[in-house]
Amino acid sequence: MTGHRLPPLNALRAFEATARHCSVKKAADELCVTPGAVSQLLKALELHLGVALFQRVNRGMALTDAGRAYLPPIRNAFQQIAEATARIAAPGESGMLTVSVTPSFAAAWLVPRLKDFQQAHPDIDLQVMASKTLVDFARDGVDVAVRHGFGRYPGVASERLFTVELVAVAAPELVAERGVPGRPAELVGWPQVHDAERKDWHLWFQAQGIASGPPRGPAFEDSGLLLKAVLSGQGAGLLPVALVALDLAAGRVVRLADITWPEAFAYYLVYPEASRARPKIVAFRDWILAAAGNTAAPGSAAA
Repeated sequence: MTGHRLPPLNALRAFEATARHCSVKKAADELCVTPGAVSQLLKALELHLGVALFQRVNRGMALTDAGRAYLPPIRNAFQQIAEATARIAAPGESGMLTVSVTPSFAAAWLVPRLKDFQQAHPDIDLQVMASKTLVDFARDGVDVAVRHGFGRYPGVASERLFTVELVAVAAPELVAERGVPGRPAELVGWPQVHDAERKDWHLWFQAQGIASGPPRGPAFEDSGLLLKAVLSGQGAGLLPVALVALDLAAGRVVRLADITWPEAFAYYLVYPEASRARPKIVAFRDWILAAAGNTAAPGSAAA
């Protein structure tokens, strides 16, 4: 490590949670991010420090000697920050409501609908933080967050907005070139764009008893980027119904099959349990739950 430059706080948070659970997956569930994001933060921290903090043992994680020595002061530091914040934080209500969301959810779903919230609650000024970084409500000044996962987030209230149902879509130009598919099996020969793990198309075909070859074509970690690839005609994509509802309605993408395939994940509204009765939290909660209930794509049920 060069000089005394402090490591990134998000990486330290990921280290403390992983060490406590001895599991990257459990740490990711607690921090409302993906296991891949936690792994990247741990790698960045080890690179910053110049030492290994974990070792793989029996399909789990174990601290190295350096990790064991590093953990107590890091854990104490976070505890001191939390206690100091609790002592000085003002409980009063301001007109600002800070919402943390992923970039793809913000661009495709939340931002196009915010005008309705602003008209209903002109006294509340929304600040939208579109980021995949770890969120600590007290430390980061975030009031509520929307996260994509299983909804099991220790220490916070969690309410499901909508289940993620994937629908096959493509740009009108690609449909004009290929022709409207008469059967889902015809999509096997189409150019495709994929999720980061390249699993969605394979599982979509498999669920319908359709044989498909190895997934080919570009893959994207973020749903918003995958949607842009679809819009530019690079291939057919499987995307959440809720995120493409407006593009379907406007004709920017075309639905290729009537089948929806549910993911195990859903979108959840997450906020501190102690904030449940705060007026601005209640206002946003009631609005987004109602908006989520009204989310639908043409020819589909509400997501």
